[in-house]
Amino acid sequence: MKFMRVGDVGTEEAVVELDGRTWAVGSEVDGAFLAGGGIEATRTAAARGALDEVDIAGRRIGAPLARPGKIVCIGLNYRDHADETGAQYPAEPVLFMKDPSTVVGPFDDVLIPRRSVKTDWEVELGVVIGTTARYLASPEDAMAHVAGYVICHDVSEREFQLERSGQWDKGKSCETFNPMGPWFVPASEVADPGDLGLRLWVNGTLMQNGSTRNLIFDIPFLIHYLSQFMVLRPGDVINTGTPAGVALGQPDPKPYLRAGDVVELEIDGLGRARQRMEQA
Repeated sequence: MKFMRVGDVGTEEAVVELDGRTWAVGSEVDGAFLAGGGIEATRTAAARGALDEVDIAGRRIGAPLARPGKIVCIGLNYRDHADETGAQYPAEPVLFMKDPSTVVGPFDDVLIPRRSVKTDWEVELGVVIGTTARYLASPEDAMAHVAGYVICHDVSEREFQLERSGQWDKGKSCETFNPMGPWFVPASEVADPGDLGLRLWVNGTLMQNGSTRNLIFDIPFLIHYLSQFMVLRPGDVINTGTPAGVALGQPDPKPYLRAGDVVELEIDGLGRARQRMEQA
């Protein structure tokens, strides 16, 4: 069971893929859908034959989640990524926020910001919240609040992030800097989110090849931890960090992204995405 949104920007239609066929969902896949039991309602409607089959061939694929409430990101959360950048493993999760308006489709162009010289790539597992989580008692309570998972590309401008007064958000919230999808996969369809392979290619060269087994802070811990500082609501997304292989960790001269470059990324069971870099 895989949810997608197809159509032109601003007029996307939610569909669900089941057994190789695609069906209209009939409502948006957003926080209200998740909080209202939309996943199971869709599964039930499909089993009853109550959904209309649709042909999505040739249509643009948008981000699978409409209107994320907030995007909470975790920095330096893979051991190999911390190692390659020379950073100490954090004692607590490193948090920053990403503007939800950065979300675009998995095959949309990514805009290199004006005056950017250090635009970087980061494949990440996105965790989608399905029910409100606040002040959770322990990590053991966390996974009941997960609706599912998506691929997120946490595009980053390293000069803006690290060299301009230390404000990470400046390098993370540029226009188009969070391609998402192609699919939103319900949690019940992902056997072990703590054992997923993540891969990313730049112009056909494999740059990142990691696994969520290498997370410093795992998903249950992150959700529990975040719930002590903010309310996690249905439709919120947690970008859980990136493995080694980013441009920042490469020898000089570092191969930062330029207009015309193509990035492809995938996570086991969550599909594959492709974005072309264009100048803003």
